[in-house]
Amino acid sequence: MNEQVRADTIRLIGPDGDQLGIVSRDEALEEARNRELDLVEVAPDANPTVCKLLDYGKFKYRQKKKRQGQKHHRARLKEMQIGLNTQEHDLAFKADQVRQFLQDHDKVLVYMRLRGREKAHVDMALETMATFGRRFEDVGQVESGPERASSGRITMLLKPK
Repeated sequence: MNEQVRADTIRLIGPDGDQLGIVSRDEALEEARNRELDLVEVAPDANPTVCKLLDYGKFKYRQKKKRQGQKHHRARLKEMQIGLNTQEHDLAFKADQVRQFLQDHDKVLVYMRLRGREKAHVDMALETMATFGRRFEDVGQVESGPERASSGRITMLLKPK
């Protein structure tokens, strides 16, 4: 039962989603004017074309608000390397960067590479990492570590609060 529909007819849907039937384009425009709404084409490829009566300005506003509510920050992983013998000024500079990452809701992997004779001082390296991690108790927390990842690498993962 495939009916041929005239080219100037449309399937009209009301503002509440109820079907108003198949009407001519002129009738649909008249109905839109009477209700002080806009006639919006929602399915142009359908046979007959589907149009809906709605307040287009309000529709666009609600779409914009819905999109604004859906903007979630996807946590990224940032990395920061510090050294066993890094001076306090350099640690403070790196701490400021890590603090900014945490405030932007990113996770931060802080790592330390031990080279040569530094590998004999793992206990000092672990203490330095723990001290560095305590700087961020107000904006983040230690998720894991500090721990030895390999013979010459110590890692600590910080996450935002």
